[in-house]
Amino acid sequence: MKKSKENPSHRIEWVRLFRKLSPYTVLKGVRYLKHYGPKEFWVRLHERFEPEEVPYGPWYEQYVPTQEELERQRKFTWKKAPKISIVVPAYRTPGKFLTEMLDSLEHQTYENWELCLANGSPEDETMARILEKYAQRDSRIHYKNLEKNLGIAENTNEAFAMVSGDFAGLLDHDDILPPNALYEIASYLVKHPDLEAVYTDEDKVTADLSEHFQPHLKPDFNLDLLRSNNYICHFFVVKKEILQKIGGFRKEFDGAQDYDFIFRCVEAAEGRVGHVPEILYHWRTHKASTADNPASKMYAFEAGKRAIEAHLQRTGVSGTVMHTMDLGFYRVVYPVKNEELISIIIPNKDEKKTLETCLRSIREKSTYHNYEILIVENNSTSSEIFQYYRELEKEKNIRILTWKGEFNYSAINNFAAKAARGKYLLFLNNDITVISPDWLQEFLSNCQREEVGAVGARLYYPDDTIQHAGCVIGMGGVAGHMFVNMKRERTGYLHKAAIQQNLSAVTAACMMMKREAFERVGGFTEKLAVAFNDVDLCLKVREAGYLIVYNPWIEMYHMESKTRGAEDNPKKVRRFQSEIEYMRSRWISILKNGDPYYNKNLSLTKWNYSLRPFQETTDRKGKKSHA
Repeated sequence: MKKSKENPSHRIEWVRLFRKLSPYTVLKGVRYLKHYGPKEFWVRLHERFEPEEVPYGPWYEQYVPTQEELERQRKFTWKKAPKISIVVPAYRTPGKFLTEMLDSLEHQTYENWELCLANGSPEDETMARILEKYAQRDSRIHYKNLEKNLGIAENTNEAFAMVSGDFAGLLDHDDILPPNALYEIASYLVKHPDLEAVYTDEDKVTADLSEHFQPHLKPDFNLDLLRSNNYICHFFVVKKEILQKIGGFRKEFDGAQDYDFIFRCVEAAEGRVGHVPEILYHWRTHKASTADNPASKMYAFEAGKRAIEAHLQRTGVSGTVMHTMDLGFYRVVYPVKNEELISIIIPNKDEKKTLETCLRSIREKSTYHNYEILIVENNSTSSEIFQYYRELEKEKNIRILTWKGEFNYSAINNFAAKAARGKYLLFLNNDITVISPDWLQEFLSNCQREEVGAVGARLYYPDDTIQHAGCVIGMGGVAGHMFVNMKRERTGYLHKAAIQQNLSAVTAACMMMKREAFERVGGFTEKLAVAFNDVDLCLKVREAGYLIVYNPWIEMYHMESKTRGAEDNPKKVRRFQSEIEYMRSRWISILKNGDPYYNKNLSLTKWNYSLRPFQETTDRKGKKSHA
């Protein structure tokens, strides 16, 4: 495999980084070193400060709406304008931060809002003076001086009690909203009247507001990702009826009170949760902020773990929640309910050594044993493979099936699925080698979940770089794997290579599927003989209402299509083009509108969640409104 040469500009960036080190930064680094250990710390440090392919600062300057666009929003005539209550718990807020937060509200292009602020530090004369000044000049600004600080949860609940709007949105006392935030949210709510809650994308901003960085560009609602991390976070807006139903924040979850709150809102909303894919919240970072120093509040991560556990208990789901090395990111291990028979389907042509290595790894490493292996022989010519088949047939849990037609991955697997005895079908390439001993349990425990149709794995090339960490629709034109060639020890953008989440598709090189789901959608589409058949199958399963799960804890080596051959003759090229055209025709909607588990502002030509170059977007400023 090709190795990328070191970019000289990277050395320049590192020099700049070390020049900017402050005593505070060094202290924070020491804390992280203690947490991760030397090796992991070095990996995380490299990953954190690797130069962006598309720098966010200049990108964001082009992204923000023009003054003309903002003026158009101000003049827009609303047929129906939902009232949005902005809920702010304030406590010892620096005057500058409080003023800038209030100014960001007054500068909104959408007018039907109110501020509901609970002041937990009424003795602060500066805060009192600022709040009185703004309330006197703007009737939409309401505040309540509490007798004492009740803590973040109870302070917020006092603010919730002031809400008179149709929806309530959570804003931290030292953060700010861009001027188009409420307009975009209101527009989205009007367009989608069935929604009970919405959330937006966000970024971070320095204390002096001089620099925007670390954009969080989110997918649409993603259950497994929410159970891995509070990715929804800011800006979250929920219907007043939901708020009244669930009862606000709970003080026993202080530190992760918003995580617990979001879980309960999502549950009450029964999936009617929308996503506005625009950066509409600026999370201010400073020395006391967990946005910049997650290691400073370990109690918050324990509270986050308990929030997930409480969510699982309320929804009747069994699962053990664990911290990961990356604070604030979690792993849920689901139990295997019944030790069901798993049918492992492996197509093969010749390649005795490759198949032997695959089977040996299954036998020697698997800690789950209720499986059968179906090897589908397809036009082999070597005598040694048939001798090997005869040896394998002596084993009680291995069957050799023969597919006599020409190679058609879809037809071969459909043929084997009909002969399989298990309730769960595990499609496996012959060039896969097992790494994780509990791989079958991880597959099965997720696939047994009622809402899940298929589960995919994290695959590596033999040189320990990633071959597959989920698929994104539209990547490279039709679909592509994420984090290709990234070093195995890295976790990627917001640790997405290393946390469980829902995706639109995973590779069938190593994928388990419920037989029920497989049969419901008619199995693999046999028009797709070689390319995109797994993507098409996953999309059909998604269309039928199931979730696709990417599970990074299932780790495998993959030689990558070793036996398939290259697209190196006119017949193969024509076939490949016909498969592309099929996908573009069958799945035109998702290709046109974008993968709901990705984000329109991320690149479709890079595998690493880098920003989409601004010139690739069309009429972004002119088409931002959803009204």
